Amino acid sequence: MSTKKQTQSGENRRQFLKKTGTAAAAVAALKVPVYGAGQAPSANVKGANERIVVGYVGVGGRGFGAHVRQMKEFQEENNISMAAVCDVSSHRVANAQNFISRDIKRETKNGQVTKTLKGNPKVQGYTDYRKVIERKDIDAIVCATVDHWHKRICIEAMESGKDMYVEKPMTRYLGEAYELYDAVKRTKRKVQVGSQITSCGNFAKAAELIAQGKLGPLVLAQGSYMRNNPKGEWNYRIQDWATKGDIQWTTQGGKIGWLREDMKQIDFNADHYFRWRKYLPYCAGLLGDLVPHRLFPLMRALGKPEFPSRVVCLGSRHVTPDRDVSDNTQVMAEFPSGGALIVTSSSIHGEGFNELIRGHYGTIALSSTGDMLEYKPEKHLAEEFDPETYTKLTPNGNATPQHHKNWLDCIRSGAEPVAGIELAMRVQAVISLAEISERRGTMAHFDWKTRKVTDGSGKEIKPFDYAEEAKLDHGPYGPIEEIGG
Repeated sequence: MSTKKQTQSGENRRQFLKKTGTAAAAVAALKVPVYGAGQAPSANVKGANERIVVGYVGVGGRGFGAHVRQMKEFQEENNISMAAVCDVSSHRVANAQNFISRDIKRETKNGQVTKTLKGNPKVQGYTDYRKVIERKDIDAIVCATVDHWHKRICIEAMESGKDMYVEKPMTRYLGEAYELYDAVKRTKRKVQVGSQITSCGNFAKAAELIAQGKLGPLVLAQGSYMRNNPKGEWNYRIQDWATKGDIQWTTQGGKIGWLREDMKQIDFNADHYFRWRKYLPYCAGLLGDLVPHRLFPLMRALGKPEFPSRVVCLGSRHVTPDRDVSDNTQVMAEFPSGGALIVTSSSIHGEGFNELIRGHYGTIALSSTGDMLEYKPEKHLAEEFDPETYTKLTPNGNATPQHHKNWLDCIRSGAEPVAGIELAMRVQAVISLAEISERRGTMAHFDWKTRKVTDGSGKEIKPFDYAEEAKLDHGPYGPIEEIGG
């Protein structure tokens, strides 16, 4: 007896798809939803040719190197004006302000000028982000601060009518992620979370194939982000200019500081300022830095991202005692539709495994460079599905400029960014539940309707927040009041 699936007319699936002749017909027949398809445009749509005025809050390593530099590179193509920069460090403000204000010539090795990046001598510098938000001429803000400032800056900016590009993770904790999510719904602003790999071409192609039903029901997606820095991950160089006199360290006297508000008593600590990703009071370590770069694109590719139904995380720290975050982490999430996702990350080993999305009908393999994809049907379905290989997909590699462009285009069109709020909220749920699982030593179950987390017995688990974090012992560093004291 033939094992081929038959349509009502007796055709096998491949013949049916060839006869209909269009992917759209396949999507309609399979009824596979694609996130963002058919959404009504936002009411806050700018004209297609209208210049977008951008301000930057947080212009350190990522904020300056990726956002200020690369957005200046493409400012003409994106029709933006870079109007303001802000940081708690006066040194960093001056550095970014100087870079934006002057003309920069791009030259070949032979000295031939290929492009001139026009400067804006009127760009303003601030050490208080509220000054940027107050400016009515600024349309959008890029936020690349330490994680615990994301929610506050984003909500206040959106309430003032500004769209947001915010670095990953969207927030430090689950509760404030929902506050931000609700604010987006209330203000109708466009939010793009800065996991630029989400914009790579192979994940977009994967979403297309999955929407066409090439995988069938999801079985397991996997990804990894592994590093092994011989100096220790996140041990960035401590700069001579970083002093208590240059940096607004605490929040007091009406001024905005770098620290969380519940950490005012901690003395200035350059190690914590530059290497904050090593410490739980400021971030979730691998879960907040590297893991999102796999969760975002994989969950985008699945078509219609779901909140996780349960998450378990194993985290350990056996090699790098100079921190209180894990140096080796594995996350597994299960979704209500039945599929699962595994992401592993490490700061002590560099060899990971390939990105794969396994479905009941076949497998999609994705290149780490973002430009290739291979689809293979399951052996018993080889007569019904053709294998497919795609190369030279774009964008690939460093997709930050395309991620910027996607956000700016969506501000103008009203469409949803590829790493917009619906996807970001679901990714943050996985991240936060993983942190709960790792640090509580239990599997975290989630009810997205009530927003409650429970253990396997149904007992509610209180998610981490700032108040509780301040009371906890952080590995070799003790409670917050003792860190850096």
